[in-house]
Amino acid sequence: MSGASDGQDEGLVRAIGPRELTLNIINMVVGGGIFVLPGLIAVQLGSAAIVAYLICSVAVALVFLCFAETGSRITRSGGAYAYIEEAFGPFAGFMASILLWFGWNVLSNAAIAAAMVEAIAIPWPLLAEPAPRAAFLIVLTGILAFVNVRGVQRGIRLFVVNTVIKLLPLCLLVIVGLGKIDLANLAIAEWPSPQEAGVGALLLFFAFAGVESALSSSGEIRDPQKTVPLGLMFGLVGILFLYVGLQTVAQGVLGATLANNTESPLAAVAERVFGGWGGTMLLITAVVSIYATMSGDMLNTPRVLFASARDGNLPRMLSRVHPRFRTPHVSIIVFASTICAFALTGAFKPLAVVASGSILLVYLGVSLATIRLRFRDGRPGPGKFAIPGGHAIPVLSCLVIGWLLFRLTWEEASGIGVLCGAAALLYVAGIVVRRMARSSQK
Repeated sequence: MSGASDGQDEGLVRAIGPRELTLNIINMVVGGGIFVLPGLIAVQLGSAAIVAYLICSVAVALVFLCFAETGSRITRSGGAYAYIEEAFGPFAGFMASILLWFGWNVLSNAAIAAAMVEAIAIPWPLLAEPAPRAAFLIVLTGILAFVNVRGVQRGIRLFVVNTVIKLLPLCLLVIVGLGKIDLANLAIAEWPSPQEAGVGALLLFFAFAGVESALSSSGEIRDPQKTVPLGLMFGLVGILFLYVGLQTVAQGVLGATLANNTESPLAAVAERVFGGWGGTMLLITAVVSIYATMSGDMLNTPRVLFASARDGNLPRMLSRVHPRFRTPHVSIIVFASTICAFALTGAFKPLAVVASGSILLVYLGVSLATIRLRFRDGRPGPGKFAIPGGHAIPVLSCLVIGWLLFRLTWEEASGIGVLCGAAALLYVAGIVVRRMARSSQK
């Protein structure tokens, strides 16, 4: 096993409290997808979309509870990677780190960076040209990396400010929009079948993904035994209220026409609620939302690289801590550069489908780790969060995630298989290189 699970000194600063963690979780989950989600789910379920939200919230709560218990046990950097590595060893940890930082975070951030450029190019068409587009992406990722290298407190302030800015218009839309809804539009004419509700819940599950990124900076969370469960609880409640509120307002204002607005449903709602300037406000909010999500990932995901390198699974240089700013500066720069490269080339598009399956595998690994650690170490001790009901909730979480994985298409499953196979080969190659290096020193 890698170091102690109760948080050895990693040279990092524990500066993230319950408020910052809650905002970080909300920031990472509420990304660019929220601006199209109401229309997509309306296509599936119409006015009964709220049923899928309730089903999905229960499923996500099961996963969150597993994160809460395991996160209160294991307080070193890496989040889900550290939990899986602690429970199942270096190989499982290495696979989890690849699925996290590359399979999910690199591809999803490259995608939303490109989406940001496309959104800004609507009022400023110059950004649609290759050279200005490339310059914008380089500057964008460069600024995010620079701020986070300069210190975790700077990174925290950046995502806190961005999160508040992006949430205010969405909350305003919910508050004002509630007074504009037509109750007849919310009537459920036909209840969905279990199959239809399941398809909707599957779609929404991916919209709730992101908590694992917020916990990647575990080594910089103050009093993690209390902060992690509190942050997860408040984060889930806040996300659920926001999502249900936006869906209710969108359905109540647009009615059946909501299903025809799959590209920018919230902009259409804002125009109806606020007038012509409402659409512009939501366009700006979408850009800020994407930037906020990227700023949060730039704070969180490099800690996965840092933790994996510290444990000997990735090149040691990625575990370096800046002597002045006490941040994993090499990991931050590598992560930012990789996002920029994929966003510039556009090569991430055929692989973007891998992201959703990757995060499901990570969630499965955390749920299994919760069970494994209970068998190995017993119930969490005093001062640490323990899931009530013994193994029931982690087992239910595994069953739900397994059900979702079986619903992936062949294309998605194949993409994940290729990524896992490549990661396994890299792990074996690393072992061979290290053995050869030791032999040459003898």
